[in-house]
Amino acid sequence: MALFTIQNEFRYEITRKIFEGGMGIVYEADQHGARDFVKRVAIKIIRPNYASQKMFIENFIGEAKLVADLIHTNIVQTYHLGETNGVAFICMELIRGVNLEQFTHQLSDRKRVLPKELGVFITSRIARGLAYAHVKADKDGRPLGIVHRDVSFKNIMIAFEGDVKLTDFGIAKAKGFLTDQEGEVVAGKPDYMSPEQADFQVTDKRSDIFSVGVVLAHLLLGRNIFKGSTAEESRNRIINQPIPDFRSLDPRIDDKLNDILHHCLTRDLSRRYATADQLLTELEYYIYHSGYGPTNETLGKFIRELFGQAAPKPALADPQFKTIVLDETARYKSP
Repeated sequence: MALFTIQNEFRYEITRKIFEGGMGIVYEADQHGARDFVKRVAIKIIRPNYASQKMFIENFIGEAKLVADLIHTNIVQTYHLGETNGVAFICMELIRGVNLEQFTHQLSDRKRVLPKELGVFITSRIARGLAYAHVKADKDGRPLGIVHRDVSFKNIMIAFEGDVKLTDFGIAKAKGFLTDQEGEVVAGKPDYMSPEQADFQVTDKRSDIFSVGVVLAHLLLGRNIFKGSTAEESRNRIINQPIPDFRSLDPRIDDKLNDILHHCLTRDLSRRYATADQLLTELEYYIYHSGYGPTNETLGKFIRELFGQAAPKPALADPQFKTIVLDETARYKSP
């Protein structure tokens, strides 16, 4: 194999702010290439007040390296890790759509109820992405041991075409990628985390399954039964609140769906679904066993109608991030 070198200029022009979280900001940008090539992408950066903290920078870079090879239709894809003027950034797939928090707010504003089958379908796509991530191995075939640890409404996207995407592996647990203080600090959103996560215990992939159960219950009921007025109250509810008979909370929930919810939300790890594949099989059987069921197109039609076929307009990007230019030299092998 002969080697040759290509000089690339990566130029990203920020157009608007998409989302601002606790530690990061996501922008929409145009990636410019040779001969007027333009691709719409998302750019994620660390918030300025965290940009000088070594642990946050290391985990930001670790997140990019971890998800670089996670190529799956239900996971937001990462294209590039870059740095310019001391600012590290991740270039990612741009999702034209909304997260589940925005989605459910719009349902509430429009006084609409999410059809039960679509709630189960959305959850099945999350389980599908997790089933892939949980068994992902490195190039030598060694399991990475990925646990997302932040499966929540803000980290699940629905594109206007109907694709469901899991994003933000920033606090994921995986061998050799991110600084892990599990057992010392608690990470994640309190009202979606598993009991073992909320109790500072070591987690495995079953922790994500509990979080998926919280998401499913929230989608069906229109509220999160574990959400308290404070983070501490939410954690306490996650650990101690009795799991209800969901049939009594929503008449649409039948015996089988109630059973699925309880198998996700049991605090007894030996009784919880052991893998996301098992959960995926149960969810898909539930919506498809009698014949035709929801698809990406069904969900896409629903969300476009819900939002009037228009995305919400986030705030404009900060002026200092209007343009990012990065020159890099990449070496490629040629046959």
